[in-house]
Amino acid sequence: MKSLADRPVNPVVGLTVPHESAALHVTGTALYTDDLIVGRQNVLHAWPVQAPHAHAVVTSLRTEPALQVPGVVRVLTGADVPGVNDAGTKHDEPLFPTEVMYYGHAVCWVLGETPEAARLGAEAVDVSYDRLPSLLTLTEAIEAESFQGHQPTLSRGDANAALEGAAHRFSGEIEYGGQEHFYLETHASFAYLDEGGQIFIHSSTQHPSETQEIVAHVLGRHNHDVTVQCLRMGGGFGGKEMQPHGFAAVAALGAVLTGRPVRLRLNRTQDITLTGKRHPFHARWEAGFDQDGRIQALKATLTSDGGWSLDLSEPVLTRALCHVDNSYWIPNVHVDGRIAKTNKTSQTAFRGFGGPQGMFLIEEVLGRAAPVLGLDPGELRQRNLYTAGQSTPYGQPVRHAERLHTIWQTLLERADVGRRREEIDVFNAGHPHNRRALAITPVKFGISFNLTAFNQAGALVHVYKDGSVLINHGGTEMGQGLHTKMRQVAATALGVPLDFIRLAPTRTDKVPNTSATAASSGADLNGGAIKDACEQISARLAEVAARKMNIHPDDVRFADGKVTGIGFHDRHIAFADLANDAYFQRIPIWAAGYYRTSGLHWDSARMQGEPFKYFAYGAAVSEVEVDGFTGAYRQLRTDIVHDVGDSLSPLIDLGQIEGGFVQGAGWLTLEELRWDESDGEHRGRLATQSASTYKLPSFSEMPEEFNVHLFEQATESGVVYGSKAVGEPPLMLAFSVREALRQAVAAFGAGDRPVELASPATPEAVFWAIQAARETTSKASDGGSQAEDASSPSSVTTAAG
Repeated sequence: MKSLADRPVNPVVGLTVPHESAALHVTGTALYTDDLIVGRQNVLHAWPVQAPHAHAVVTSLRTEPALQVPGVVRVLTGADVPGVNDAGTKHDEPLFPTEVMYYGHAVCWVLGETPEAARLGAEAVDVSYDRLPSLLTLTEAIEAESFQGHQPTLSRGDANAALEGAAHRFSGEIEYGGQEHFYLETHASFAYLDEGGQIFIHSSTQHPSETQEIVAHVLGRHNHDVTVQCLRMGGGFGGKEMQPHGFAAVAALGAVLTGRPVRLRLNRTQDITLTGKRHPFHARWEAGFDQDGRIQALKATLTSDGGWSLDLSEPVLTRALCHVDNSYWIPNVHVDGRIAKTNKTSQTAFRGFGGPQGMFLIEEVLGRAAPVLGLDPGELRQRNLYTAGQSTPYGQPVRHAERLHTIWQTLLERADVGRRREEIDVFNAGHPHNRRALAITPVKFGISFNLTAFNQAGALVHVYKDGSVLINHGGTEMGQGLHTKMRQVAATALGVPLDFIRLAPTRTDKVPNTSATAASSGADLNGGAIKDACEQISARLAEVAARKMNIHPDDVRFADGKVTGIGFHDRHIAFADLANDAYFQRIPIWAAGYYRTSGLHWDSARMQGEPFKYFAYGAAVSEVEVDGFTGAYRQLRTDIVHDVGDSLSPLIDLGQIEGGFVQGAGWLTLEELRWDESDGEHRGRLATQSASTYKLPSFSEMPEEFNVHLFEQATESGVVYGSKAVGEPPLMLAFSVREALRQAVAAFGAGDRPVELASPATPEAVFWAIQAARETTSKASDGGSQAEDASSPSSVTTAAG
């Protein structure tokens, strides 16, 4: 393979092009999994029977009444499973459970001629339960010592000794919530058998190969008996990395048992109550600073709420620990991680995959410490940014650390922060019932799967005799623009216009053993594989052209659909003609490409190594205005400078940065999951199970002014065409909104006390924080003091709840 990062003259990558399915999206003609049943006959529809208890044993399951409902064909139960009755990779997720582990757990599935028949059949199934004690909250699980999976520890230096010697010490405890994926397309699978008994499944999945594996082991078949295709998804955000497998298995089992196509599509309520969310976390921490405000030590325990089974909780926790430093040098670190087992949905991957929860900890520490240290929070953060030569707590050198400082300074200048701070001071002085504030936060996010084996990809590229090109790769399209970028990579590598390239749906019988489209690695991995396949083809074509032009193959050039040589300015061969010539010379013009990320090593037991190919950097500054009477707030302006390397597709990257930021702001300020925590009959029921009760960001929550700038001169060596990942890192730029809210709350008080701010920082939470700030100021004015002066060499201890 040629240099992975170098670009030829006039590349197609880097051009501003629309999403490859944009026209289909806006005209409503784009097809999704559930659309594919049109034209199929005899399709059966699946409906779950959901348990009304958080924790219970199924004592009897009578399906006969359902079979009396007109239109009901079959009820699927555990007795029907010919293989392994498990939908996960840890063998802790029975597909048909005998012990209900959360409210809404599906105990069986009804197949009907129509969705209505299946629904009525599900209502007729007679299930008896013996209720068992349940654990719902992280606090309950921690007190009961209900943990699952491994308990990793991240450690460097001597945190205890450094805390003892620190000029200033702070401690705190906070619980921060999860997040519902709320993709527009709910989970959907459509399964049928071909004439040879092979199982074909259309699935809305981010990981077709793993869906294939789970379906195969449920059915007691080999992987080659199952083909999974993902045409496209209407959103995924991590929620379709592990969770689709069981639904695909139910549809496939129904198809095998009845010989008829089976469609399983969850409605919104089913999707929210059956599937996992972002992991809520609980953090208990202690931090030490020197006299100049530089972090000396961090000691913490992070506990995630994994729900009823492990799912991806272990790697999520690992990444959380790997990102507790965010962008800051912390010489002495000791962080313990635990996964709580609760009677809730099995929490799963979500954009950022634990990184946001890990970064939350250090941003909370800095946000709370700044006023007591007498420092502007932005200045405190800037003082602690990584510098050249430093490494992470797990031992990976922070390459290009200077970019953090350049991005920070570029952002200050582009956002005109100095002038705006003066304007904010003037506004606050004249508005006693409203406060404005501005905050700046950085991001350093590692790119690659923590599990090294996942960092590989394959591709299959066909050049036809007419010069047209069809590419297959293992990545899935969920609206993020991966397919758009892959078309641009192929066009650049082959030296043809973009309209020469067509992309086929992702299928396990075209590219096998693929990794999930996750960890922001889709473009890196699949782009590398496509480039490899294209370069194999172009090398063969170069030999054909060289013979025809009587030059060396190394001197052949491909550009704009034409093939020429060095110095041949007035002579060229059309790419289509060359492809035709190659065919008649019996030269293969298709190739299988492969890519594996180099330079990775990770020891999960010791939490040491270099698990990431590189770090993506960025920074955001956000300005908010808060109403002191209600806690309601407006996002006035957000400015972002983000490092995407040399962008493969600038328009796609800008959209990902904007969307990721807004989704992060939703997690931190709006989206609140609520379960019934009472001891009544509905204990464990999710109360926020629809768009009417679960608050999502909308246009009114967008920054009124939103400026995004791609960091310039940022080529990343060793990555496809010098680009960087963009899917997840921008989400964490939203910490600037939370920290701006914290500073606005502080402005209602004296401004020199820590501000406790719940997460999500809903208007109610902000109002309560304002009340606390006012009360603290009132007590201080009466002669009371709740903390020692920040200049004192002795320790300062504060607590958050």
